[in-house]
Amino acid sequence: MQKTMGDKSSRSVLLGTFFGFISSSCSFSALATSKSLFQKGASFVSSIAFLLASTNLVIELGIIISVFLGWQFVVGEYVGGVLLILFSWLLIRLIRPKKMIENARKRLGRASEESVDTDPFIEQAQSTEKWIKVGKQYLMEWKMVWKDVTIGFTIAGIVAVFVPNSFFEMLFINTGAGQTSFSFLTLLEHVVVGPIAAFLTFIGSMGNIPLAALLFGKGISFAGVMAFIFSDLVVFPVLRINAKYYGWKVSLFILFLLFTSLVASSLLLHYGFEFFNMIPSSADKNLMDQEHFAFDYTFFFNLAFLVISGILFYLARVVGKDVSHHKEMAPKSPLLETILKWIAITSYIWLTIGIGLYHFAG
Repeated sequence: MQKTMGDKSSRSVLLGTFFGFISSSCSFSALATSKSLFQKGASFVSSIAFLLASTNLVIELGIIISVFLGWQFVVGEYVGGVLLILFSWLLIRLIRPKKMIENARKRLGRASEESVDTDPFIEQAQSTEKWIKVGKQYLMEWKMVWKDVTIGFTIAGIVAVFVPNSFFEMLFINTGAGQTSFSFLTLLEHVVVGPIAAFLTFIGSMGNIPLAALLFGKGISFAGVMAFIFSDLVVFPVLRINAKYYGWKVSLFILFLLFTSLVASSLLLHYGFEFFNMIPSSADKNLMDQEHFAFDYTFFFNLAFLVISGILFYLARVVGKDVSHHKEMAPKSPLLETILKWIAITSYIWLTIGIGLYHFAG
């Protein structure tokens, strides 16, 4: 009986991870989808696996990480995403919050069943309407993250220029440019402070990558940077949304679950990468010294990206303007979204003035 329950739990985690991976999305979309899965009868652990997979095993996030931090961090992101799921699963099995989970399910109620598209994949791939919905989904995802990405890039540039290294050496103990050896207590402090730093930036994982590159360039440990990257689900907006869905008790439990898992995963990644001599040198990640434009393979990838984006935009806004497409989103604060929008617009103005001054002075 115990073995059967364990096999069932394993399958639910694998399914949650797989569907989370193929549905890769921003944290707000992942929160809403994982809530819907739980509401429709999915187990709590499979909903958590889906949530972690859809925000960490993300292809587009890996692309941005590879540009700013290198392939080692991409491997760390994907391996760490799996470790986050495994540690969360282990904690749930050890703690067994059965009553808490039952109360959360009662609070949500039972969701109505929706129609599922059972057409073969080949037929769906040949359907213009399906590609229109892909375009609409693509635009919706960009609409959700453009403010975070803009603000993250701008903050990273401002911090790189105006914040002295002494600040980072005070915030993350025993650090400095070129630092390669860290004690366990130092690493533990880094993986605890990393999520706090992510909380203070209040932006999503996409926007946090330039800041992560900046932190690594300042000498922060590999473990601390990975903890910073993994922290998109342990910030206050996510805590508040989970409380709205499940209640504060379950929301705080999920916070404990994810925070503990990211601390353990980041430490294990650091020691694993150190064992295989895979930790890159922080001296190679100085944002100020990078060449940001060149006629190389990335230039042609960018051109291809613009062409594909243009096609999807045309399908969504011109061809399929009458096609409806809805995806549930976690509730956002209108005030916070307005503030972020104006900060992003101010960032574009700031960057435009800076580029103009740079070329004028040059």
